Amino acid sequence: MTIKLTSIFSVTLSILLISSFFFQISTALGGAPGSWKPLTDVNAPDVVAIGQFAVNEHNKAEGTKLEFQNIAKGETQVVAGTNYRLVINAKDGGSVHKYLAVVWDKPWEKVKKLTSFKKM
Repeated sequence: MTIKLTSIFSVTLSILLISSFFFQISTALGGAPGSWKPLTDVNAPDVVAIGQFAVNEHNKAEGTKLEFQNIAKGETQVVAGTNYRLVINAKDGGSVHKYLAVVWDKPWEKVKKLTSFKKM
């Protein structure tokens, strides 16, 4: 019985150590899985396209006529695809307002969805 418990303990300890090692490596390479990371270039064409998509989808859903201006800041989160959380400047009539938008993108399946859009 002592040998079996020792073996189980050794295997369990090995699994915990290996898991801890891989978690530390992933954290060192860019944060914990699922954590939000700041965008380094909010003017990158793919990021701007996501922002424009968010405004267009909001306009369709709400019947508004917001005009995309630019992205003030943003973050990404790797999930089964990528979530983009963007602060977007959009013109509403004659004035510009800030909006917080979240878009889920899975480009390899050509899937993009606006999950949240709120005036700040």
